[in-house]
Amino acid sequence: MMLRRGFILFLPRLVGLLVVACCSVSIVYMLACTPKGDNEQPALPRVHSPTAKEGYEAILQEREEQHRNYIISLKRQIAQLKAELQGRNKQLKNVQDQYADPLDIQLDHSNPDKAQANLLAFLRSQIDKAEVHSGVKLSTEYAAVPFESFTLQKVYQLETGLTRHPEEKPVRKDKRDELIEVIELAVASLNNPEGNGNAKHRVYTASDFIEGIYRTEKDKGTLYELTFKGDIKHGFKKIVLFRPFGPVMKVKNENVNTADTLINVIVPLAKRASKFRQFMQNFRDMVIQQDGRIHLTVVYFGKEQMNEVKSILENTSKSANFKNFTFIQLNEEFSRGKGLDIGARFWKGNNVVLFFCDVDIYFTAEFLNSCRLNTQPGKKVFYPVLFSQYNPSIIYGHHDSIPPLEQQLVIKKETGFWRDFGFGMTCQYRSDFINIGGFDLDIKGWGGEDVHLYRKYLHSNLIVIRTPVRGLFHLWHEKQCPDELTPEQYKMCMQSKAMNEASHGQLGMLVFKQEIETHLHRQRLRNKKT
Repeated sequence: MMLRRGFILFLPRLVGLLVVACCSVSIVYMLACTPKGDNEQPALPRVHSPTAKEGYEAILQEREEQHRNYIISLKRQIAQLKAELQGRNKQLKNVQDQYADPLDIQLDHSNPDKAQANLLAFLRSQIDKAEVHSGVKLSTEYAAVPFESFTLQKVYQLETGLTRHPEEKPVRKDKRDELIEVIELAVASLNNPEGNGNAKHRVYTASDFIEGIYRTEKDKGTLYELTFKGDIKHGFKKIVLFRPFGPVMKVKNENVNTADTLINVIVPLAKRASKFRQFMQNFRDMVIQQDGRIHLTVVYFGKEQMNEVKSILENTSKSANFKNFTFIQLNEEFSRGKGLDIGARFWKGNNVVLFFCDVDIYFTAEFLNSCRLNTQPGKKVFYPVLFSQYNPSIIYGHHDSIPPLEQQLVIKKETGFWRDFGFGMTCQYRSDFINIGGFDLDIKGWGGEDVHLYRKYLHSNLIVIRTPVRGLFHLWHEKQCPDELTPEQYKMCMQSKAMNEASHGQLGMLVFKQEIETHLHRQRLRNKKT
């Protein structure tokens, strides 16, 4: 297909070249036929000279011979151009015949050229079949193929099992070589932009690589999206590559400017003033001071502790000179879905990225960039998988004291887990949220509303980006499951509570604590006897 397009584009240029050549020949011919200037004319015989007649005849014969040679030369050049044009037309016809059916993948071994062309056409068709340019409708929330993320040194993966870690260096050689190859190809693409061969541009290296995400559709190939540092502040370079179980093929090379991309962080809240104080401390340090392109919307239910929450918000506003916030108070029972829905619809400005957040979430400025880069109005919504912290009193129970919060937020198997069963933290453009129909406001209390919204996006044609991110943490807190919840909600709440406490091994140590202490006691007794 690429060869055919190349010849089709080259044919008008060849015709133009032929026209220019003919014009040039005509000009040369006219110049050749023009009499020479007076200063260059040979001396003519005198009129009354006895050799006058013979002299004129010799000069005319010489001029005629020169014109004849020019005409022969021009005819030869025209014949060569015609032959070349016929050859190009024949080549173009052969290419058109060869690519008549680009989706025919029958590999005819008697015609290697056609077999290679059909294979290439098939590999390219894999891009159209895969979920690259548009989303596909999915039946359930478990049908979505999640992305995994990676940096130069680490891979952040969902499927850990009992032997793999949520964050690790790629140990398997095939995985390590795969990611190195993709980064190298992306760097080469950045350093050789199409259609801009003579323009000066910076030289990119692997050190400019920030992070990437990838996922494999088993019957199509692997999609890679890589983000590099851009040329301007808040600017990035994004490379999209696709491996259709064969050579990697560049899909897109685009500049992404997030300088004017505002994020509206919406937090529904009832009571929990102490948690809100901790949230605002992180919000000031990580968001206001390091990012700044942010708006905070707090939707508060009831009046208990409301004045304390408003005071925390106002104090942060004064100390950090932060005015981009909205406080909405509702005199009704807490409903997370309703709070987020009201906060989203309350916004009256231009289309904005919405980040649905909870008060027990810790996020970094780096995460906000991921939020901007993985959302696109009418095309993409972002469902990050956050890292959920285990109970610090269990994790650090053998320590003298629990370390500060910033030191606790380490992605390790012993400190937490990827919360891949949670869909509450999400980034999307407000227009997509409104068009999809928002939250189901009939759902009350805790749980269920986030899964319902997630399913709506999966049933649409939007691309759902589902990937673990290293800058988004769920802070541990004791979970209460009230009796007012429905049986399904109560079951979900208890499952979440069990998952939050500790790792499999740590819980085992607690379960078998008495047995372990008995064993140690017997060991001490044996040592005393010996």
